[in-house]
Amino acid sequence: MGSLMDLIAGDQRDILLALAVEDLAAFADPDRFTAHLSLGGGLDPTWLDAFSEAVRDATGRAEPVDFLDARTEVDGRAAATERIVERVDPSWVAAVAAVADEQVGAVAGRWIALLEETEGVRLPREDKPWIRDLAGRIVAFCRAAAEARVVIFAWGF
Repeated sequence: MGSLMDLIAGDQRDILLALAVEDLAAFADPDRFTAHLSLGGGLDPTWLDAFSEAVRDATGRAEPVDFLDARTEVDGRAAATERIVERVDPSWVAAVAAVADEQVGAVAGRWIALLEETEGVRLPREDKPWIRDLAGRIVAFCRAAAEARVVIFAWGF
């Protein structure tokens, strides 16, 4: 099995509680959580660094920083979870949220190119629409999460 990854926006305590009791279905409750994006098990966390670079390249802006640099470990996280739980810097979320609708296609195309060039990933033709869709879903998540109290990246193998 690949890695399991989620981006969750809302109250940190509620997020950590849901992770600790493995109530991942709770993340779909818009009354409890601002936004949720399951990244599933099909990609490596380093792919989000390539996504950040793709945003910079496609928009001509200096932001967002690499995803690795936008994360900090959450202090006092629930010990019961087997996932790594990190807080995402609000400036990363804001920079991705600022991607214009007409730029999402360019971001996705550049992301695919970077994955193939720098990560050595050979994406079959049938997987490229999935990556394009995921790029749009990451932007949509960040737009929804922009005003959240906190954004958490939870991942594990």
